[in-house]
Amino acid sequence: MDEVEQKVLSFVKKEYLDEDDDTELDENSPLITSGIVDSFSMVSLKTFLERQYQIKIPDERASAEAFDTVAKIAAVVREIRGN
Repeated sequence: MDEVEQKVLSFVKKEYLDEDDDTELDENSPLITSGIVDSFSMVSLKTFLERQYQIKIPDERASAEAFDTVAKIAAVVREIRGN
C-alpha cells in the first residue's frame, strides 16, 4: 500500500467508522457499495483529497465507481497529480 492509499484509508476510518466499529478495511474494500461512504461523505472525501494533495478533482472523476475503493481513489489522485 502506498502513501496515498494509507492516507485515504486512515481518513475513511477516522471520519466514517465509529470508534467501536470492528469493520476490517483495506485498499480494496468497497466503500460506497457497502454503505460506509454515502454521497454526502463523498463530498467531504473529495474536499480532503483536494486540500491534502493540492489538486482539483473534476466532478465527473469523483463518481461512485471511482470512489468505491481506496485503491481506485488513490489511482484518481495519482493520475491527476501526474504520478
